[in-house]
Amino acid sequence: MTTTPDRIDELAAAAAAAAPIWRDADAATRAGWLRALADALDAAADELVEIADRETRLGKTRLRGEVGRTTGQLRLFADVVTEGSFREITIDDADPAAAPPRPELRRLLVGLGPVAVFSASNFPFAFSVCGGDTASALAAGNPVIVKAHSGHPELSRRTAEIAVEALRGAGAPEGSFALVEGREAGNALVQQPLVRAAGFTGSVSGGRALFDLASGRPDPIPFYGELGSVNPVVVTPAAAAARGDELARGLVASFTLGAGQFCTKPGVVFVPGGSGFVDAVAAAAVGATGGPLLTDRITDAFPAGISALEADASVRVVAEGVAGDGARPVVLVSDAAAVTARPEVLLEECFGPVTLLVEYAGEADLLAALAAVPGSLTATLHSEPGDDVTATLALLQERAGRVLFAGWPTGVAVTWSQHHGGPWPATTSLHTSVGATAIRRFLRPLVFQDAPPALLPRELSDAALSSIPYRRNGVLVLPQASGPLADGKRFP
Repeated sequence: MTTTPDRIDELAAAAAAAAPIWRDADAATRAGWLRALADALDAAADELVEIADRETRLGKTRLRGEVGRTTGQLRLFADVVTEGSFREITIDDADPAAAPPRPELRRLLVGLGPVAVFSASNFPFAFSVCGGDTASALAAGNPVIVKAHSGHPELSRRTAEIAVEALRGAGAPEGSFALVEGREAGNALVQQPLVRAAGFTGSVSGGRALFDLASGRPDPIPFYGELGSVNPVVVTPAAAAARGDELARGLVASFTLGAGQFCTKPGVVFVPGGSGFVDAVAAAAVGATGGPLLTDRITDAFPAGISALEADASVRVVAEGVAGDGARPVVLVSDAAAVTARPEVLLEECFGPVTLLVEYAGEADLLAALAAVPGSLTATLHSEPGDDVTATLALLQERAGRVLFAGWPTGVAVTWSQHHGGPWPATTSLHTSVGATAIRRFLRPLVFQDAPPALLPRELSDAALSSIPYRRNGVLVLPQASGPLADGKRFP
């Protein structure tokens, strides 16, 4: 099923008509719309999980938890809207005595307008129709048009129906939310003149094609894509000696989680040669069970990806797990010199339950290989007190948006401080797609100079400033009701 160009134009026109209403809605109203959407999805969880399990085979327990994450994101962004600092309100009072004289300037962030969101395959709720991109775009004050993923069309349609009904029932304007289907529809959507930004989670090839379309418009728009990530892990010799078996079990659990279909899967792990860590991982992986992959396309690509890695002379298979009813977990091993020489082959992301162990002989060997690692969402360092990891940490920080020092990267907490992004190809920008600051992608600055008070937006009026944090003449001013930040209180 493909949405026609005429229908896309109709939906975009409706979204454009709704955009000023979303932009001008007060915080309580906009937050109420987000919470109404969250409540509606929670109420329909049983129905939605049943459909999702039938289409994705991810299991009802996992999917039910993902519904909770999805509605939790919506409620988090309702809190972000209510708290108010996302607007970055900044005021400079007029100063005729300055050289040159300074006018009064009042600045805030406002919504861009209609946003296109492209659903992901691996998170049919949290990164899909009403997922994080949708939640943050709505919170920023923008209507949303979602391009459904072909891997779960029935779920996408039903979720969209619930979203439209919930927003309408809460008083949001018509045109607030819509769904389109089909690859050509996605291409047309990102080029539709009334669409002002796009969010995407998916493959490097698909994301790059859409990125180029967005950039090639007569009026280019921002395209916020989360694309590929190998999520490097470094295990130091001391860590391997102190807790090698524990780390091996943790790695296997992480790279097989969700049949290896998490964007934060640890895909390449640098381990000290001769430490026995490879053997420990192999022993832990033998009993690991795989699972079904999400789509026929992913299922077909997985063995091809393994074969491409195995074709390199440096690579050998050290362990295989149990296929179960899907893909068999695989552990491969190579060496740092090979990675340094052929990163375009050995550091290609392979979606599914596989990880590549890379043995290094010393720090110089490790650092040379790390320098070849492309940008990733995460980087993990397992070390021990007393390890000198300064140079290693510096490289990891350059290559990832989140650096872990314990645990494993699979599992992304949805919080105020979370960052889910990184250098290309992890993302097409420096912004996050998870956490409170994901809202920043769908906002633009707007300054009012010497504006009559009656013509200022509500948020910039002196009366409104008492309830939200803002900066005046360079000084941070906190809401009167909340007291100083040192009190540890949240803004109302």
